Amino acid sequence: MDAALFHTVSDGVATVVISHPAKRNAMTAAMWRALPELLDGLAADPAVRVLVLTGAGATFCAGADISSLAGDAEPQALAVAAEEALAAFPKPTLAAIRGFCVGGGSQLAAACDLRFAEEGASFGVTPSRLGIVYAASSTRRLAALVGPAVAKYLLFSAELIDAEHALRAGFLNELLPAGQLDKRVADFARILATRSQLTQAAAKEFADGRTDRDGYWAEQAAGSGDTAEGVAAFLERRTPSFGWTTGGRAG
Repeated sequence: MDAALFHTVSDGVATVVISHPAKRNAMTAAMWRALPELLDGLAADPAVRVLVLTGAGATFCAGADISSLAGDAEPQALAVAAEEALAAFPKPTLAAIRGFCVGGGSQLAAACDLRFAEEGASFGVTPSRLGIVYAASSTRRLAALVGPAVAKYLLFSAELIDAEHALRAGFLNELLPAGQLDKRVADFARILATRSQLTQAAAKEFADGRTDRDGYWAEQAAGSGDTAEGVAAFLERRTPSFGWTTGGRAG
């Protein structure tokens, strides 16, 4: 099967699958280029409330397909652009990880809001094996997740760590027993899809460090009606029907 990105949308959840079976789902140059455009389309789709990123089969992503990048003048820029597009996705994102999550795969996972993995997964950040200067934005994102000491350990050594280590370091939110990852991710994604997009979008910006939009979000909250709907639904013991969507969100 050719290297490609596939996606489906069901019940508010978009699932993007990295597929390159011949090379453990390593990302080709074409795949790196395709991801930002795919994300733009899903961000604009009102049917999408949550995005799940995963790999085909038993591997998340083993990094970049170096052979496909050999003729590119700035191969690292492709990965960084895709990573930044994923980090900027305006709705909750969750990486569902099994097997190898290495190099460019770890960049993509780190750019997601949440990371769930199956026991047996392995993680590594490997530019020191190739003499590559890891991008500043990628380094800062990794350090924000796991702390400077663990980030340096990974970047200096290019050694792989197991899923238990990744969980302790803060890279993972949840670690699931074998065979339970898909169900847990599906259940949790459905939970996210029922929650207030207003709350999620504002929380995502604040948690990611943006400091110039407090007034904007206060205005959005005041005009959305979501708080009144949430309180009413709680008192009436029903599922809320929140009206605010990211489709009307200013840049």
